[in-house]
Amino acid sequence: MMSKNNEDDHVRVVMLPWLAFGHMIPFLDLSIALAKSGIHVYFLSTPRNIQRLHQRVPPNVSHLVEFVSFQLPNLHSSNLLPEDAEATIDIPADKMDCLKIACDLLQEPVKNFIAGKLPNWIIVDFFHHWAVDIAQDLDIPIMTYYICTASTAVFAWMPEFIVGEGKREARTSPQDLTAPPDWVDFPSQVVFRDHEATDMYNVFYGKNASGVPDGARLMRLVQACQAIAIRTTLEFEADYVKQHSRLSGKPVFPVGFLPPEKVEGGSTVSEESWSKIFDWLDQQKLRSVVFVGFGSEYKLKKEEIHEIAHGVELSGLPFLWSLRKPDWATHDGIDALPPGFISRTAGRGVVQIGWAPQREVLAHPSVGGSLFHAGWASIVETIVYGHCLVLLPFTLAQPLDTRLLVEKGLAVEVERADDGSFTRNDIANALQKAMVSEEGEALRTRTKEAADGIFGNKKLNDDYIKKLVEYLKNGTPQHK
Repeated sequence: MMSKNNEDDHVRVVMLPWLAFGHMIPFLDLSIALAKSGIHVYFLSTPRNIQRLHQRVPPNVSHLVEFVSFQLPNLHSSNLLPEDAEATIDIPADKMDCLKIACDLLQEPVKNFIAGKLPNWIIVDFFHHWAVDIAQDLDIPIMTYYICTASTAVFAWMPEFIVGEGKREARTSPQDLTAPPDWVDFPSQVVFRDHEATDMYNVFYGKNASGVPDGARLMRLVQACQAIAIRTTLEFEADYVKQHSRLSGKPVFPVGFLPPEKVEGGSTVSEESWSKIFDWLDQQKLRSVVFVGFGSEYKLKKEEIHEIAHGVELSGLPFLWSLRKPDWATHDGIDALPPGFISRTAGRGVVQIGWAPQREVLAHPSVGGSLFHAGWASIVETIVYGHCLVLLPFTLAQPLDTRLLVEKGLAVEVERADDGSFTRNDIANALQKAMVSEEGEALRTRTKEAADGIFGNKKLNDDYIKKLVEYLKNGTPQHK
């Protein structure tokens, strides 16, 4: 299917990601991959986000990735959003629904832009349920792009929307999230723990200030879309990909892992503080350093930071910790750490407050593993380099991604008590197991094999993009 106003041979696509960097970056990675195949992409976001993203586009495709800026409606005057807040990284967790409200108010200006361009496709994140109205009014096909795993997509399916035979009643309590759903008819460990289930049940099924539950946003798009794209491969998640196609009744396209172009560790970093850190990395043993970082979607509490710090110290391993300054910390943010931690670990570890050039860090030969939050984009970037994964999930799909990686023997999950708490010993034991123990040798081997065979396999991942491009051009599925 093509839009009615197709004036030339170029396929033109509008990308509409949610305002979180864990969403915007995968959408931009897909945009770059499509641009390399000659597709013109309009990447829609807000001014500050575009400013923070545009340098990621390679010069050879910059003419095909066109950033389109929309000013987020002003909610700070009513104290709903902080001034200049344009992404989840800019707001506390309790303001998330307010960001959805502001984003929903972009429907009319976004529609006006799309009406002026009449692209061939709209590729949209699941938060933007109103994109369905735009697509239907303008008779433009829509594709939903999951930046999560296929296993998460299948697990999170709302059973009242199962098509055809086997329609079931909706999940009725958080307890229903602690076991594989009825529609997963193969062995699976992808579930929430008791301490995770209540929050996720409320996020996905409960009412929120925006007036539209997240589950309803997703399902409206799935029902209306022509096809679904997922950042995965059949080699990694065949059962889940095929099951999602059966559940939705739509063609599902794995787009590959969109692995980043490999870089030399530190080669593109000019900031003085990080230049010194890369000098320190140069002095460490091969694959000995643990990279520690917990993304932007979850704000670590003081006791969590302290237990992580004590655990890293107790492990005895060299480490590099990129720590976002908590709102409750003062001055340079070092006071977020336990007293004396910096002096006790001097020489063996480095803490950098703020932004980190993650891809360059992971590319450095002295880095051998990561302790992190299990965000899917970070998992992909870490495995591409064959590093050990020590996962400490906190929110959203992170627990489900963790269980999938553990099930496949590619990660160690930090143990927690029934209430979700963890101790320094839990951190240290997980790090030791993954990085140096004899027990973890098989895990380290499997991770290297996954990097070479699937996650970092350029031909394999490029082939998935070719199938998607063919579909975008012709509207005919070419997937396996």
